[in-house]
Amino acid sequence: MRKYLLLFLALACASTSDAALKGTHRFITGPFQNGPEVTKACAGCHEKLTNQITQTVHWNWGKKQTVNGKIVDYGKKNALGNSFCLAVPSNLPGCTSCHAGYGWQDGSFDFTKTENIDCLVCHDTSGTYKKFPLGAGHPVYPGEHKEYPAGKVWEPVDLVFAAQSISRPSRAACGNCHFYSGGGENYKHGDLDANLANPTGDFDVHMGAKGLTCESCHKAANHDVKGEAISVSPGSGPRAMGCTDCHKGNLHKIAILNKHMKRVACQTCHIPTYAKGSPTVLSWDWSTAGRDQKAEAAKPDALKIYDKARGDLVLGKDLAPTLMWYNGTVERVLMGDKIDPTKVVRLSAPRGERGDPDARIFPFKVMQAKQPYDLENLTVAVPNIIGPAESDSAYSVKFDWDKAIAAGMKAAGLPYSGKYGWIETTTVWSLNHMVVPMDKALRCQNCHGENSRIDWKGLGYTKDPRG
Repeated sequence: MRKYLLLFLALACASTSDAALKGTHRFITGPFQNGPEVTKACAGCHEKLTNQITQTVHWNWGKKQTVNGKIVDYGKKNALGNSFCLAVPSNLPGCTSCHAGYGWQDGSFDFTKTENIDCLVCHDTSGTYKKFPLGAGHPVYPGEHKEYPAGKVWEPVDLVFAAQSISRPSRAACGNCHFYSGGGENYKHGDLDANLANPTGDFDVHMGAKGLTCESCHKAANHDVKGEAISVSPGSGPRAMGCTDCHKGNLHKIAILNKHMKRVACQTCHIPTYAKGSPTVLSWDWSTAGRDQKAEAAKPDALKIYDKARGDLVLGKDLAPTLMWYNGTVERVLMGDKIDPTKVVRLSAPRGERGDPDARIFPFKVMQAKQPYDLENLTVAVPNIIGPAESDSAYSVKFDWDKAIAAGMKAAGLPYSGKYGWIETTTVWSLNHMVVPMDKALRCQNCHGENSRIDWKGLGYTKDPRG
Protein backbone atom coordinates (compact mmCIF):
# COMPACT_ATOMS: atom_id res chain seq x y z
CA MET A 1 0.00 0.00 0.00
CA ARG A 2 2.83 2.41 0.91
CA LYS A 3 4.45 1.75 -2.48
CA TYR A 4 1.33 2.93 -4.31
CA LEU A 5 0.94 5.94 -2.03
CA LEU A 6 4.49 7.05 -2.79
CA LEU A 7 3.92 6.55 -6.53
CA PHE A 8 0.75 8.67 -6.39
CA LEU A 9 2.54 11.47 -4.54
CA ALA A 10 5.45 11.40 -6.98
CA LEU A 11 3.09 11.75 -9.95
CA ALA A 12 1.20 14.53 -8.19
CA CYS A 13 4.42 16.44 -7.49
CA ALA A 14 5.50 16.16 -11.11
CA SER A 15 2.32 17.75 -12.40
CA THR A 16 1.44 20.49 -9.94
CA SER A 17 2.29 24.15 -9.57
CA ASP A 18 4.79 25.55 -7.09
CA ALA A 19 2.00 26.64 -4.76
CA ALA A 20 0.31 23.24 -4.91
CA LEU A 21 3.61 21.48 -4.15
CA LYS A 22 3.87 23.09 -0.73
CA GLY A 23 2.63 20.71 1.91
CA THR A 24 2.59 17.64 -0.34
CA HIS A 25 5.39 16.00 1.65
CA ARG A 26 3.74 16.05 5.08
CA PHE A 27 3.72 12.27 5.00
CA ILE A 28 7.48 12.33 5.66
CA THR A 29 7.84 11.64 9.37
CA GLY A 30 11.39 10.40 9.87
CA PRO A 31 13.09 10.33 12.22
CA PHE A 32 16.34 11.18 10.41
CA GLN A 33 19.74 11.15 12.04
CA ASN A 34 21.56 12.79 9.13
CA GLY A 35 21.17 14.23 5.64
CA PRO A 36 21.86 11.06 3.65
CA GLU A 37 18.90 9.41 5.41
CA VAL A 38 16.67 12.20 4.08
CA THR A 39 18.07 11.69 0.59
CA LYS A 40 17.32 7.97 0.71
CA ALA A 41 13.73 8.82 1.58
CA CYS A 42 13.56 11.27 -1.35
CA ALA A 43 14.98 8.63 -3.70
CA GLY A 44 12.13 6.32 -2.77
CA CYS A 45 9.98 8.38 -5.15
CA HIS A 46 12.62 10.27 -7.11
CA GLU A 47 15.38 7.80 -7.94
CA LYS A 48 15.57 9.02 -11.55
CA LEU A 49 16.05 12.61 -10.39
CA THR A 50 18.87 11.75 -8.02
CA ASN A 51 20.68 9.98 -10.86
CA GLN A 52 20.26 13.11 -12.99
CA ILE A 53 22.00 15.22 -10.38
CA THR A 54 25.18 13.15 -10.54
CA GLN A 55 25.65 14.38 -14.13
CA THR A 56 25.46 18.10 -13.32
CA VAL A 57 28.07 20.77 -12.62
CA HIS A 58 26.31 21.61 -9.35
CA TRP A 59 27.32 18.12 -8.25
CA ASN A 60 30.69 17.63 -9.97
CA TRP A 61 31.91 21.24 -9.78
CA GLY A 62 33.51 20.75 -13.17
CA LYS A 63 33.09 19.44 -16.70
CA LYS A 64 35.10 18.68 -19.81
CA GLN A 65 35.51 21.97 -21.63
CA THR A 66 37.95 23.99 -23.70
CA VAL A 67 40.07 26.40 -21.64
CA ASN A 68 42.89 28.38 -23.25
CA GLY A 69 42.71 26.10 -26.26
CA LYS A 70 43.00 22.88 -24.25
CA ILE A 71 40.27 20.38 -23.35
CA VAL A 72 40.38 19.97 -19.57
CA ASP A 73 38.14 18.89 -16.70
CA TYR A 74 37.61 22.31 -15.22
CA GLY A 75 35.23 24.09 -12.86
CA LYS A 76 34.84 25.39 -9.34
CA LYS A 77 36.78 22.41 -7.99
CA ASN A 78 40.06 23.58 -9.57
CA ALA A 79 39.60 27.24 -10.48
CA LEU A 80 42.06 29.79 -9.09
CA GLY A 81 40.63 32.84 -7.38
CA ASN A 82 41.82 35.87 -5.47
CA SER A 83 39.13 35.99 -2.80
CA PHE A 84 38.28 33.71 0.09
CA CYS A 85 39.56 30.90 -0.01
CA LEU A 86 41.84 31.35 -3.09
CA ALA A 87 41.20 27.76 -4.24
CA VAL A 88 38.97 24.79 -3.41
CA PRO A 89 41.28 21.70 -3.22
CA SER A 90 43.07 22.88 -0.08
CA ASN A 91 39.92 24.10 1.68
CA LEU A 92 37.36 21.43 0.89
CA PRO A 93 35.46 21.07 4.21
CA GLY A 94 34.79 24.81 4.15
CA CYS A 95 34.19 25.35 0.44
CA THR A 96 31.94 22.30 0.16
CA SER A 97 29.59 23.69 2.81
CA CYS A 98 27.97 25.07 -0.36
CA HIS A 99 28.18 21.82 -2.31
CA ALA A 100 24.88 20.12 -3.17
CA GLY A 101 26.05 17.08 -1.29
CA TYR A 102 27.29 15.60 1.98
CA GLY A 103 30.83 14.66 2.95
CA TRP A 104 33.16 16.03 0.25
CA GLN A 105 36.15 16.70 2.48
CA ASP A 106 38.99 15.12 0.49
CA GLY A 107 39.80 13.20 -2.68
CA SER A 108 38.07 10.05 -1.45
CA PHE A 109 34.57 11.49 -1.90
CA ASP A 110 32.41 9.10 -3.96
CA PHE A 111 30.45 11.04 -6.58
CA THR A 112 28.54 7.92 -7.63
CA LYS A 113 26.74 7.48 -4.29
CA THR A 114 23.41 9.20 -4.67
CA GLU A 115 22.80 9.18 -0.92
CA ASN A 116 25.55 11.81 -0.74
CA ILE A 117 23.28 14.23 -2.65
CA ASP A 118 21.76 17.02 -0.57
CA CYS A 119 18.16 17.52 -1.76
CA LEU A 120 17.33 19.96 1.03
CA VAL A 121 19.92 22.59 0.19
CA CYS A 122 17.92 23.53 -2.94
CA HIS A 123 14.39 22.39 -2.09
CA ASP A 124 13.92 23.40 1.56
CA THR A 125 11.43 26.25 1.89
CA SER A 126 11.26 26.38 5.69
CA GLY A 127 14.23 28.73 5.86
CA THR A 128 15.66 26.69 8.74
CA TYR A 129 18.07 24.45 6.84
CA LYS A 130 21.64 25.69 7.26
CA LYS A 131 24.90 23.90 6.54
CA PHE A 132 27.77 24.11 9.02
CA PRO A 133 30.64 26.28 7.62
CA LEU A 134 33.31 23.59 8.13
CA GLY A 135 31.06 20.56 7.79
CA ALA A 136 31.89 19.41 4.24
CA GLY A 137 28.23 19.93 3.31
CA HIS A 138 26.64 18.59 6.48
CA PRO A 139 24.46 20.70 8.77
CA VAL A 140 24.54 20.25 12.55
CA TYR A 141 22.60 17.11 13.38
CA PRO A 142 20.53 16.24 16.47
CA GLY A 143 22.76 15.61 19.47
CA GLU A 144 25.76 17.47 18.01
CA HIS A 145 27.34 20.63 19.43
CA LYS A 146 29.37 22.76 17.04
CA GLU A 147 30.77 26.28 17.17
CA TYR A 148 32.19 28.46 14.41
CA PRO A 149 33.76 30.86 14.84
CA ALA A 150 34.59 30.33 18.51
CA GLY A 151 31.58 31.22 20.61
CA LYS A 152 28.95 31.05 17.88
CA VAL A 153 26.85 27.95 18.53
CA TRP A 154 25.09 26.36 15.56
CA GLU A 155 21.77 24.79 16.44
CA PRO A 156 20.86 21.32 15.13
CA VAL A 157 18.61 21.25 12.06
CA ASP A 158 15.12 19.73 12.28
CA LEU A 159 15.48 17.44 9.28
CA VAL A 160 11.85 16.28 9.30
CA PHE A 161 10.55 19.86 9.33
CA ALA A 162 12.88 20.76 6.43
CA ALA A 163 11.95 17.66 4.44
CA GLN A 164 8.23 18.31 4.84
CA SER A 165 8.67 21.82 3.43
CA ILE A 166 10.34 20.89 0.15
CA SER A 167 9.19 22.54 -3.06
CA ARG A 168 10.77 24.05 -6.16
CA PRO A 169 13.89 26.14 -5.43
CA SER A 170 13.20 29.66 -4.20
CA ARG A 171 15.38 32.71 -4.76
CA ALA A 172 16.37 32.53 -1.09
CA ALA A 173 17.43 28.88 -1.42
CA CYS A 174 19.68 29.66 -4.39
CA GLY A 175 20.97 32.68 -2.53
CA ASN A 176 22.04 30.71 0.53
CA CYS A 177 25.13 29.83 -1.50
CA HIS A 178 25.26 32.33 -4.34
CA PHE A 179 24.56 35.51 -2.35
CA TYR A 180 27.37 34.74 0.11
CA SER A 181 30.13 33.26 -2.04
CA GLY A 182 33.61 34.66 -1.62
CA GLY A 183 33.51 35.14 2.15
CA GLY A 184 30.57 37.48 2.71
CA GLU A 185 27.34 38.82 1.26
CA ASN A 186 27.92 40.00 -2.33
CA TYR A 187 31.70 39.76 -1.83
CA LYS A 188 32.40 37.91 -5.05
CA HIS A 189 29.98 38.70 -7.87
CA GLY A 190 28.86 42.24 -7.11
CA ASP A 191 25.38 41.69 -8.54
CA LEU A 192 24.14 38.94 -6.21
CA ASP A 193 23.07 39.86 -2.69
CA ALA A 194 20.29 39.00 -0.24
CA ASN A 195 18.07 41.81 -1.52
CA LEU A 196 17.33 39.61 -4.53
CA ALA A 197 15.37 37.19 -2.34
CA ASN A 198 12.56 39.77 -2.32
CA PRO A 199 13.63 42.80 -4.38
CA THR A 200 11.78 45.91 -5.43
CA GLY A 201 11.15 46.49 -9.12
CA ASP A 202 13.81 49.21 -9.21
CA PHE A 203 16.41 46.93 -7.63
CA ASP A 204 15.83 44.14 -10.16
CA VAL A 205 13.01 44.39 -12.66
CA HIS A 206 12.90 40.67 -13.41
CA MET A 207 12.68 39.36 -9.86
CA GLY A 208 10.91 42.39 -8.41
CA ALA A 209 8.39 43.79 -10.88
CA LYS A 210 8.00 40.58 -12.91
CA GLY A 211 8.18 38.13 -9.99
CA LEU A 212 10.60 35.78 -11.73
CA THR A 213 12.61 33.22 -9.79
CA CYS A 214 16.19 32.21 -10.49
CA GLU A 215 14.83 29.13 -12.22
CA SER A 216 12.78 31.27 -14.63
CA CYS A 217 16.00 32.09 -16.49
CA HIS A 218 18.39 29.46 -15.16
CA LYS A 219 16.25 26.61 -16.41
CA ALA A 220 17.09 23.20 -15.04
CA ALA A 221 16.25 20.45 -17.52
CA ASN A 222 17.26 17.15 -15.90
CA HIS A 223 18.49 19.16 -12.91
CA ASP A 224 21.31 20.65 -15.03
CA VAL A 225 20.89 24.33 -14.20
CA LYS A 226 21.61 26.53 -17.20
CA GLY A 227 24.19 29.28 -16.92
CA GLU A 228 27.59 29.47 -15.26
CA ALA A 229 29.95 32.13 -13.97
CA ILE A 230 32.75 32.94 -16.38
CA SER A 231 35.25 31.90 -13.72
CA VAL A 232 34.19 28.28 -14.08
CA SER A 233 33.02 28.22 -17.70
CA PRO A 234 35.43 30.35 -19.74
CA GLY A 235 33.90 29.47 -23.11
CA SER A 236 30.48 29.60 -24.68
CA GLY A 237 28.66 26.28 -24.90
CA PRO A 238 25.25 24.60 -24.70
CA ARG A 239 24.74 25.78 -21.13
CA ALA A 240 25.50 29.42 -21.91
CA MET A 241 22.61 31.85 -21.60
CA GLY A 242 21.83 35.50 -22.20
CA CYS A 243 19.16 38.17 -22.40
CA THR A 244 18.20 37.31 -25.96
CA ASP A 245 17.14 33.84 -24.92
CA CYS A 246 13.89 35.54 -23.92
CA HIS A 247 14.10 39.00 -25.51
CA LYS A 248 14.22 38.42 -29.25
CA GLY A 249 14.07 40.55 -32.39
CA ASN A 250 14.11 44.33 -32.64
CA LEU A 251 13.29 45.23 -29.06
CA HIS A 252 13.52 49.01 -29.25
CA LYS A 253 11.27 51.52 -30.94
CA ILE A 254 14.32 53.56 -31.90
CA ALA A 255 16.29 51.93 -34.74
CA ILE A 256 19.70 53.14 -33.57
CA LEU A 257 19.26 51.24 -30.30
CA ASN A 258 18.56 48.01 -32.17
CA LYS A 259 21.72 48.67 -34.18
CA HIS A 260 23.65 49.14 -30.93
CA MET A 261 22.73 45.60 -29.89
CA LYS A 262 25.15 44.21 -32.48
CA ARG A 263 28.13 45.69 -30.60
CA VAL A 264 26.76 46.55 -27.14
CA ALA A 265 25.45 43.95 -24.68
CA CYS A 266 21.99 44.47 -23.20
CA GLN A 267 23.54 44.51 -19.72
CA THR A 268 25.69 47.52 -20.57
CA CYS A 269 22.71 49.86 -20.72
CA HIS A 270 20.32 48.02 -18.41
CA ILE A 271 22.73 47.50 -15.49
CA PRO A 272 24.06 51.05 -15.03
CA THR A 273 25.29 50.30 -11.49
CA TYR A 274 26.03 47.24 -9.39
CA ALA A 275 26.47 46.55 -5.68
CA LYS A 276 23.33 48.57 -5.14
CA GLY A 277 22.48 46.87 -1.86
CA SER A 278 25.41 45.28 -0.06
CA PRO A 279 28.96 46.39 -0.93
CA THR A 280 31.24 44.12 -2.93
CA VAL A 281 34.98 43.47 -2.62
CA LEU A 282 37.14 45.45 -5.04
CA SER A 283 40.56 44.82 -3.51
CA TRP A 284 41.92 42.07 -1.26
CA ASP A 285 45.46 42.23 0.12
CA TRP A 286 46.39 38.86 1.61
CA SER A 287 49.96 39.99 2.31
CA THR A 288 48.84 42.09 5.28
CA ALA A 289 47.15 39.17 7.06
CA GLY A 290 48.52 37.86 10.33
CA ARG A 291 48.98 41.20 12.10
CA ASP A 292 47.84 41.41 15.71
CA GLN A 293 45.78 44.51 15.21
CA LYS A 294 42.22 45.08 16.23
CA ALA A 295 39.84 43.87 13.57
CA GLU A 296 37.56 46.53 12.19
CA ALA A 297 33.90 46.12 12.98
CA ALA A 298 32.21 43.92 10.39
CA LYS A 299 29.39 46.35 9.71
CA PRO A 300 27.10 45.50 6.79
CA ASP A 301 27.97 48.79 5.07
CA ALA A 302 31.70 48.82 5.89
CA LEU A 303 33.88 49.75 2.91
CA LYS A 304 37.23 48.90 4.52
CA ILE A 305 37.79 45.76 6.56
CA TYR A 306 40.83 44.24 8.23
CA ASP A 307 40.81 40.66 9.41
CA LYS A 308 43.87 38.87 10.77
CA ALA A 309 43.03 35.73 8.80
CA ARG A 310 42.31 37.55 5.53
CA GLY A 311 44.21 40.84 5.47
CA ASP A 312 42.91 44.15 4.11
CA LEU A 313 39.74 44.32 2.06
CA VAL A 314 38.39 47.35 0.22
CA LEU A 315 34.73 47.25 -0.75
CA GLY A 316 32.55 49.48 -2.90
CA LYS A 317 28.87 50.25 -3.34
CA ASP A 318 26.72 51.78 -6.11
CA LEU A 319 29.46 51.32 -8.69
CA ALA A 320 29.62 51.95 -12.41
CA PRO A 321 30.76 48.75 -14.19
CA THR A 322 34.05 48.46 -16.04
CA LEU A 323 33.30 48.08 -19.75
CA MET A 324 35.36 45.74 -21.93
CA TRP A 325 35.01 43.92 -25.24
CA TYR A 326 33.78 40.36 -24.72
CA ASN A 327 33.26 37.66 -27.34
CA GLY A 328 31.90 35.03 -24.96
CA THR A 329 35.24 33.42 -24.10
CA VAL A 330 37.59 34.06 -21.21
CA GLU A 331 41.33 33.78 -20.70
CA ARG A 332 42.14 31.87 -17.49
CA VAL A 333 45.23 31.04 -15.47
CA LEU A 334 45.02 27.36 -14.48
CA MET A 335 46.61 25.70 -11.48
CA GLY A 336 50.23 24.96 -12.30
CA ASP A 337 50.47 27.50 -15.15
CA LYS A 338 53.67 29.53 -15.26
CA ILE A 339 53.21 33.22 -14.47
CA ASP A 340 55.27 36.41 -14.76
CA PRO A 341 55.40 37.89 -11.25
CA THR A 342 56.69 41.23 -12.57
CA LYS A 343 53.30 41.88 -14.17
CA VAL A 344 49.75 41.91 -12.89
CA VAL A 345 48.54 38.32 -13.26
CA ARG A 346 45.12 38.28 -14.91
CA LEU A 347 43.59 35.16 -13.37
CA SER A 348 40.62 35.77 -15.64
CA ALA A 349 40.07 38.26 -18.44
CA PRO A 350 37.43 38.55 -21.18
CA ARG A 351 38.60 37.98 -24.73
CA GLY A 352 37.61 40.38 -27.47
CA GLU A 353 38.53 43.64 -29.12
CA ARG A 354 36.98 46.29 -31.32
CA GLY A 355 37.89 44.43 -34.50
CA ASP A 356 36.39 41.15 -33.30
CA PRO A 357 32.99 40.72 -35.03
CA ASP A 358 31.80 38.43 -32.22
CA ALA A 359 32.67 40.85 -29.43
CA ARG A 360 30.35 43.30 -27.74
CA ILE A 361 30.94 45.94 -25.07
CA PHE A 362 30.01 44.22 -21.80
CA PRO A 363 29.93 45.32 -18.12
CA PHE A 364 32.23 43.70 -15.55
CA LYS A 365 33.31 43.93 -11.96
CA VAL A 366 37.12 43.86 -11.79
CA MET A 367 38.68 42.71 -8.53
CA GLN A 368 42.30 43.34 -7.60
CA ALA A 369 44.30 41.33 -5.08
CA LYS A 370 47.74 40.59 -3.70
CA GLN A 371 48.21 36.89 -3.08
CA PRO A 372 51.03 34.33 -2.64
CA TYR A 373 52.90 32.51 -5.39
CA ASP A 374 55.68 29.94 -5.56
CA LEU A 375 58.85 32.03 -5.89
CA GLU A 376 60.85 29.38 -7.79
CA ASN A 377 58.23 27.38 -9.68
CA LEU A 378 56.48 30.61 -10.74
CA THR A 379 52.99 29.27 -10.09
CA VAL A 380 50.06 30.75 -8.20
CA ALA A 381 49.99 29.32 -4.69
CA VAL A 382 47.08 27.23 -3.46
CA PRO A 383 47.18 27.71 0.33
CA ASN A 384 45.15 26.01 3.04
CA ILE A 385 43.26 28.98 4.44
CA ILE A 386 40.56 27.55 6.69
CA GLY A 387 40.28 24.61 9.03
CA PRO A 388 39.22 23.51 12.50
CA ALA A 389 40.92 24.85 15.63
CA GLU A 390 43.17 21.77 15.81
CA SER A 391 44.51 22.24 12.26
CA ASP A 392 48.31 22.23 11.86
CA SER A 393 48.33 24.04 8.53
CA ALA A 394 45.26 26.27 8.10
CA TYR A 395 46.40 29.87 7.83
CA SER A 396 43.40 31.12 9.80
CA VAL A 397 44.57 28.92 12.71
CA LYS A 398 48.40 29.02 12.61
CA PHE A 399 49.02 32.23 10.62
CA ASP A 400 51.96 30.56 8.92
CA TRP A 401 51.99 31.09 5.15
CA ASP A 402 54.74 28.53 4.53
CA LYS A 403 52.82 25.72 6.26
CA ALA A 404 49.56 26.80 4.65
CA ILE A 405 51.03 26.84 1.15
CA ALA A 406 52.88 23.55 1.60
CA ALA A 407 49.70 21.78 2.76
CA GLY A 408 47.55 23.43 0.10
CA MET A 409 49.86 22.63 -2.81
CA LYS A 410 50.05 19.02 -1.65
CA ALA A 411 46.26 18.81 -1.56
CA ALA A 412 46.12 20.23 -5.10
CA GLY A 413 48.79 17.83 -6.38
CA LEU A 414 51.24 20.64 -7.17
CA PRO A 415 54.94 20.98 -6.29
CA TYR A 416 56.07 23.65 -3.82
CA SER A 417 59.64 24.94 -3.72
CA GLY A 418 59.40 26.05 -0.10
CA LYS A 419 59.73 29.72 -1.06
CA TYR A 420 56.88 32.12 -1.64
CA GLY A 421 56.39 35.74 -2.65
CA TRP A 422 53.51 38.05 -3.50
CA ILE A 423 51.89 38.87 -6.84
CA GLU A 424 49.21 41.30 -7.88
CA THR A 425 46.22 39.70 -9.60
CA THR A 426 42.90 40.61 -11.18
CA THR A 427 39.75 38.63 -11.81
CA VAL A 428 36.58 39.68 -13.63
CA TRP A 429 32.92 38.94 -12.94
CA SER A 430 30.31 39.51 -15.61
CA LEU A 431 27.27 41.49 -14.44
CA ASN A 432 23.86 40.04 -15.26
CA HIS A 433 21.60 40.81 -12.30
CA MET A 434 20.21 44.00 -10.73
CA VAL A 435 18.63 44.94 -14.08
CA VAL A 436 16.76 48.24 -13.84
CA PRO A 437 13.39 49.11 -15.41
CA MET A 438 13.41 50.53 -18.92
CA ASP A 439 13.04 54.14 -17.78
CA LYS A 440 16.13 53.81 -15.54
CA ALA A 441 18.41 52.42 -18.28
CA LEU A 442 21.30 54.50 -19.65
CA ARG A 443 20.53 57.24 -22.16
CA CYS A 444 22.63 58.45 -25.10
CA GLN A 445 24.18 61.28 -23.08
CA ASN A 446 25.45 58.85 -20.44
CA CYS A 447 27.89 57.33 -22.92
CA HIS A 448 28.34 60.06 -25.53
CA GLY A 449 29.37 63.66 -25.02
CA GLU A 450 31.41 65.58 -22.47
CA ASN A 451 30.28 63.60 -19.42
CA SER A 452 30.64 60.16 -20.98
CA ARG A 453 31.07 57.25 -18.57
CA ILE A 454 32.96 55.29 -21.23
CA ASP A 455 36.73 55.19 -21.76
CA TRP A 456 36.56 55.18 -25.55
CA LYS A 457 40.33 55.06 -26.03
CA GLY A 458 40.49 52.06 -23.70
CA LEU A 459 38.01 50.33 -26.01
CA GLY A 460 40.15 50.96 -29.07
CA TYR A 461 38.61 54.20 -30.40
CA THR A 462 40.54 57.40 -31.02
CA LYS A 463 37.55 59.40 -29.80
CA ASP A 464 33.85 59.15 -29.07
CA PRO A 465 32.47 57.44 -32.22
CA ARG A 466 29.48 59.76 -32.22
CA GLY A 467 31.84 62.68 -32.57
